Amino acid sequence: MTGFLTALSVGAGNGATYALLALGFVIIYKSMQVVSFAQPAFMFAGAILVSYLTPTLGFAAGAIIGVIAIALVALVVERLAVRPMVGKATFVIAIITIGIDVLVRVVAGAFVGIDPRVIGDPWGLDVITVGGVQIQQRHIATFVVAMVIVALLFAFFRFTPIGLAMRATALDQEAAMAQGVNVGTVFAVSWALAGGLAAVAGVFASTGNAIDNNLWVVALVALPVIILGGLDSLGGAIIGGLVIGIVESVVSTYHSQWFPYLDTNTGDIAPYVAMLLVLLVRPYGLFGTREVERV
Repeated sequence: MTGFLTALSVGAGNGATYALLALGFVIIYKSMQVVSFAQPAFMFAGAILVSYLTPTLGFAAGAIIGVIAIALVALVVERLAVRPMVGKATFVIAIITIGIDVLVRVVAGAFVGIDPRVIGDPWGLDVITVGGVQIQQRHIATFVVAMVIVALLFAFFRFTPIGLAMRATALDQEAAMAQGVNVGTVFAVSWALAGGLAAVAGVFASTGNAIDNNLWVVALVALPVIILGGLDSLGGAIIGGLVIGIVESVVSTYHSQWFPYLDTNTGDIAPYVAMLLVLLVRPYGLFGTREVERV
């Protein structure tokens, strides 16, 4: 039982990182109806930038400045590469985001160098034991900080003028424009928020680990998360992130017992199996909006 609870704690920590990444996907999709494949690149670039800033400025200042910088990069990318394509077919914009992802990763990867970069572990590597359950401090920090960010994000959408404008645009873009909402500003803020969230996720994924050119692969787990939770559901992104993180951790923990004849750890593919199962039952996700077409 303690092994299962330990796996839950690891899954909750990793799931919080996945949730932050998924929120970025959902925010852009709700504003533009496009899946942005540039999120892995922003995550990768954010982790590398913070690794350069931390030795000089300290972790807290380095992380804040790094996240803001990546948010500004995402804002510039939206203005230069995405905004001119508004009104085109959504798959065209999606393909452009793939190009953005490759470009940003190549540029950011040039700063990795021969030796992998590190951010360190500002929360320490100690393990807290509660009732026989071992919980790593970094997983506690990841979960708590992620939930604080999520709470601030929901407050932003509910109580600020730009947040309300973003909600209105997500519901009906043409109606929002008719009411005087500047949709261009909504697009820009959406990309900035998504870039910043990806950078935060990159920092959490890198603490205690080395940063190499394969870090961006972690962001691919966000795809099962948004499929499970629903492409247009912020709450679904959070719940989906935690569910996928826990499923991945539990399957990895009990792999040798459940699948003794498989050499490959099935924890790595568990999120995608869960995604396929959800697609078979609810193609629009557990919390996504079901589309109804009248003919």
